[in-house]
Amino acid sequence: MTSDKPQPTPLAIALQYDGENAPRVTARGRNEVADEIVRLARQHGIPLQENEPLAGLLSSVELGEEIPQSLYLAVAQVIAFAYQLSGKVPG
Repeated sequence: MTSDKPQPTPLAIALQYDGENAPRVTARGRNEVADEIVRLARQHGIPLQENEPLAGLLSSVELGEEIPQSLYLAVAQVIAFAYQLSGKVPG
Protein backbone atom coordinates (compact mmCIF):
# COMPACT_ATOMS: atom_id res chain seq x y z
CA MET A 1 0.00 0.00 0.00
CA THR A 2 1.37 3.43 -0.91
CA SER A 3 0.71 6.69 0.83
CA ASP A 4 -0.22 9.93 -0.89
CA LYS A 5 1.58 11.85 1.83
CA PRO A 6 5.06 12.93 0.67
CA GLN A 7 8.00 11.53 2.58
CA PRO A 8 9.73 14.06 4.81
CA THR A 9 13.05 15.45 3.70
CA PRO A 10 15.53 13.47 5.81
CA LEU A 11 18.06 16.30 6.24
CA ALA A 12 18.43 19.90 5.10
CA ILE A 13 21.25 22.36 5.62
CA ALA A 14 21.12 26.08 4.83
CA LEU A 15 24.29 28.00 4.07
CA GLN A 16 24.99 31.72 3.91
CA TYR A 17 27.83 33.05 1.81
CA ASP A 18 28.75 36.74 1.74
CA GLY A 19 31.43 36.44 -0.93
CA GLU A 20 34.23 37.35 1.47
CA ASN A 21 34.28 34.84 4.30
CA ALA A 22 33.78 31.09 4.35
CA PRO A 23 30.14 30.01 4.10
CA ARG A 24 28.30 29.56 7.38
CA VAL A 25 25.67 27.03 8.39
CA THR A 26 22.55 29.06 9.15
CA ALA A 27 19.98 26.28 9.56
CA ARG A 28 19.91 22.53 9.78
CA GLY A 29 17.30 19.99 10.60
CA ARG A 30 15.79 16.60 9.97
CA ASN A 31 12.34 15.47 8.85
CA GLU A 32 9.75 18.19 9.61
CA VAL A 33 12.40 20.83 10.33
CA ALA A 34 14.14 19.91 7.06
CA ASP A 35 10.82 20.24 5.22
CA GLU A 36 10.39 23.72 6.69
CA ILE A 37 13.92 24.75 5.65
CA VAL A 38 13.17 23.58 2.09
CA ARG A 39 9.75 25.30 2.09
CA LEU A 40 11.28 28.61 3.20
CA ALA A 41 14.06 28.36 0.64
CA ARG A 42 11.53 27.80 -2.15
CA GLN A 43 9.34 30.63 -0.85
CA HIS A 44 12.32 33.01 -1.06
CA GLY A 45 13.65 31.77 -4.40
CA ILE A 46 16.79 30.25 -2.90
CA PRO A 47 18.28 27.55 -5.15
CA LEU A 48 18.25 24.03 -3.75
CA GLN A 49 20.62 21.18 -4.43
CA GLU A 50 20.32 17.62 -3.20
CA ASN A 51 23.58 16.19 -1.95
CA GLU A 52 23.03 13.76 0.91
CA PRO A 53 26.71 13.00 1.59
CA LEU A 54 27.60 16.70 1.81
CA ALA A 55 24.53 17.47 3.93
CA GLY A 56 25.58 14.71 6.31
CA LEU A 57 29.04 16.23 6.69
CA LEU A 58 27.66 19.74 7.12
CA SER A 59 25.18 18.57 9.77
CA SER A 60 28.05 18.34 12.26
CA VAL A 61 28.91 22.04 11.84
CA GLU A 62 27.46 24.20 14.62
CA LEU A 63 24.86 26.80 13.65
CA GLY A 64 26.50 30.09 12.79
CA GLU A 65 29.93 28.51 12.30
CA GLU A 66 31.96 28.63 9.13
CA ILE A 67 32.26 25.39 7.21
CA PRO A 68 35.52 23.49 7.71
CA GLN A 69 38.26 24.02 5.16
CA SER A 70 38.03 20.36 4.14
CA LEU A 71 34.58 21.08 2.66
CA TYR A 72 35.49 24.29 0.76
CA LEU A 73 35.67 22.64 -2.66
CA ALA A 74 32.41 20.73 -2.30
CA VAL A 75 30.56 23.79 -1.01
CA ALA A 76 32.14 26.01 -3.71
CA GLN A 77 30.56 23.70 -6.28
CA VAL A 78 27.17 24.12 -4.61
CA ILE A 79 27.59 27.91 -4.56
CA ALA A 80 28.60 27.93 -8.23
CA PHE A 81 25.49 25.85 -8.99
CA ALA A 82 23.32 28.37 -7.11
CA TYR A 83 24.89 31.31 -8.96
CA GLN A 84 24.32 29.58 -12.29
CA LEU A 85 20.66 28.84 -11.50
CA SER A 86 19.98 32.38 -10.39
CA GLY A 87 21.85 33.95 -13.32
CA LYS A 88 24.16 35.84 -10.98
CA VAL A 89 27.87 36.34 -11.36
CA PRO A 90 30.12 36.34 -8.28
CA GLY A 91 31.56 39.75 -7.39
